[in-house]
Amino acid sequence: MEFEESLNQVAAKVRDLKEGIETEEATKNAFIMPFIGQVLGYDVFNPTEVVPEFTADVGVKKGEKVDYALVHDGQVQILIECKKIGVPLSLENASQLYRYFAVTNARIGVLTNGQVWNFYMDIDEPNRMDSKPFLVLDLLDIDPTIIPALQKLTKPAFDLDSIASSAEELKYVGALKRAVGDEFKEPSDEFVKLLASHVYEGAFYASVMEKFRPLVAKALKQYLSDQVNDRLKTALGADDIKIDTIEPDANEETNDEDESNGNDDDGIVTTEEEIAGYRIIKAIACSDVDPERVTMRDAKKYCAIFLDDNNRKPIVRLYFNTKQKYLGVFDENKNCERMPIDTLNGIYAYSEQIREEVRRLL
Repeated sequence: MEFEESLNQVAAKVRDLKEGIETEEATKNAFIMPFIGQVLGYDVFNPTEVVPEFTADVGVKKGEKVDYALVHDGQVQILIECKKIGVPLSLENASQLYRYFAVTNARIGVLTNGQVWNFYMDIDEPNRMDSKPFLVLDLLDIDPTIIPALQKLTKPAFDLDSIASSAEELKYVGALKRAVGDEFKEPSDEFVKLLASHVYEGAFYASVMEKFRPLVAKALKQYLSDQVNDRLKTALGADDIKIDTIEPDANEETNDEDESNGNDDDGIVTTEEEIAGYRIIKAIACSDVDPERVTMRDAKKYCAIFLDDNNRKPIVRLYFNTKQKYLGVFDENKNCERMPIDTLNGIYAYSEQIREEVRRLL
């Protein structure tokens, strides 16, 4: 099984089951052990690879343990401390991870609640675990840019030297991205002053700050929107759309209101909304694939978006011929689930599922 497919399977399990998990032990069984086994590639039932409730011989408090130690080439390389799903991750309540990191050979510490995985090294000071992670993985919001680094942590590809050499950049770039995201959501005083100083020469009294704060937030949102629109214009020229037609899937559910309202001889009418939806899908997918490979074929009851114009590679379906619009998204078993959307912008809520499907089809 491909690495990303395994990662997506565990992510789907977290998404489907997290609401029913009430204890740390259930979190371990449902999410953490599958991640260790299916994603990182360690045999969770082999005590020479995965040591539960690992205890160090010296340098720690009596009776203190970490939840798992992962062994590679006979040496403990990764320590994992677990919390219940939904519990915010903080090293303040995982002090044993700090202590074990200092007295074992492990160079990587992990703090997780099953959904979010924080990976730490000793970048700032040798043999002392950093207070900030070098890599953060949220299984419900996977950042595709960290997947190559995550893959280096797996048993088959474990490369400590390579991880160490890239960890510092990963740590600071990741932290900066999160900081930028925070500023976009709620601009800080420092950020407001930094930007406003380019257009305002007076003193920054409290009243001035409060005047500029919503203006900065609005400018940031408009800038981001402009960048998205520019990307759309670059990747999706209006004259490059080729629309084919396909016969409806014989296995597709049928009912009167799903039929097209068109009056063409074949009953197929491609609407402006379908074309706009296609452009949105194309823009979302272009982070993983050449947008020219994303194609559109219309049918009576839905508009299909394919990879490589191959009907065995459906990305999504657009059900736009009824009052209630639906986006048809596929799971790993090619089952199509209709998700109601109120406007075309609702497609963006499924961006990650769309990218996951594109990656599965590559």
